[in-house]
Amino acid sequence: MKIGSILAIYALFWVMSFFVVLPFGVRTDEEAGVERLPGHADSSPHGFSFGKAALRATILATILFALFYANYIYGWIGIGLLDWAAPPPR
Repeated sequence: MKIGSILAIYALFWVMSFFVVLPFGVRTDEEAGVERLPGHADSSPHGFSFGKAALRATILATILFALFYANYIYGWIGIGLLDWAAPPPR
């Protein structure tokens, strides 16, 4: 696999992982024990740390990409295992 393909696939894994980890660790004003400011939604986060979310996404994306790349190299799961709609071989 070329380095450009590796970087592009890793970037996709990172973005997907970022959206997966985004809701974890976020607290509302009520949960933080702070008075809610007028005009804010009840569910708005009290303090959002992009750095924490990015670090969590990087860790998750690295693990997922390592599994993806290992499967690419060793072929644990091939297209034959994913082809459920095809008729069985005769």
